[in-house]
Amino acid sequence: MTNVVFHNSAGPDLAARLKAVPDLAIAVCPEADDALLMRLLPDCEVLWHVLKPCTAAMIAAAPRLKLIQKIGVGVNTIDLDAAKTRGIPVCNLPGTNSRAVAELALTLMLATIRRIPRFDAGLRQGVWSDPALQDGIGELGGRTVGLVGYGSIPRLLAPVLKALGCRIVYTARNPAPDALGDYRSLDALLAESDIVSLHVPLTDATDRIIDAAALARMKPGAILINTARGGLVDQPALVHALRSEHLAGAGLDVFADEPPDFADPLFVLPNVVATPHIAWLTTGTFDRSFAIAAENCRRVLANEALLHRVV
Repeated sequence: MTNVVFHNSAGPDLAARLKAVPDLAIAVCPEADDALLMRLLPDCEVLWHVLKPCTAAMIAAAPRLKLIQKIGVGVNTIDLDAAKTRGIPVCNLPGTNSRAVAELALTLMLATIRRIPRFDAGLRQGVWSDPALQDGIGELGGRTVGLVGYGSIPRLLAPVLKALGCRIVYTARNPAPDALGDYRSLDALLAESDIVSLHVPLTDATDRIIDAAALARMKPGAILINTARGGLVDQPALVHALRSEHLAGAGLDVFADEPPDFADPLFVLPNVVATPHIAWLTTGTFDRSFAIAAENCRRVLANEALLHRVV
């Protein structure tokens, strides 16, 4: 049996799914439990990393570590240099969460446009009719949606948006021959779109790609959706754009710091719909992810080529 540490919390259903993975002894370590992590790392052979940073100190504390497997796509939370120095491969799981993330991106668009959280909160407080809140509610159909990036998630999202009557524009490093929308530069997309949805990884090139200048280029009354990485957006500049009502709203699943500072003014703005980095979190994602992650555990012990190796 291979000793695996799943570095994330697990409810009863997820714990049962982990227990059912064959040939692996998977220990669940909640991200906040540093003491348990330090007890598990000396015997850990494979780390299933989710979101809390995998640091050089963690890697050093795991002398038997043979593989760092990202349960997800982005590896910006892993100290890749420390892994390289130890000769420990790092793999990710592109595509396993694409459907889940695409669905939440669509959900955030609809929830922001239709002000669902505000209506829900009002109804629970006994408010049936609120003329001020009802003013100006729109529809998704007929709007121009700008997709920043055109990988697996936008490819799933674009047909749904088109079926709902949206016009699609997109930007990427290169035009995509199979894209449903029209290619634009980022600046042109920002100026043209009623909704801008982010779908690129966080790198040096994309760090705060949506800064104050980019937000100013967006159409008055536009909406920003971010299910990718919080670092893509200059968060204080976003707060300013929302407070000034230059932007009509934002739907956010990711934040500059995670967990965020809950005193951040972002969380008191009524035109923000927020979820706690759960776009990827579905049973379908876990089933697809664990199958590939388990195969990589087998391969690393057999000295075979790994799937989706990053380092």
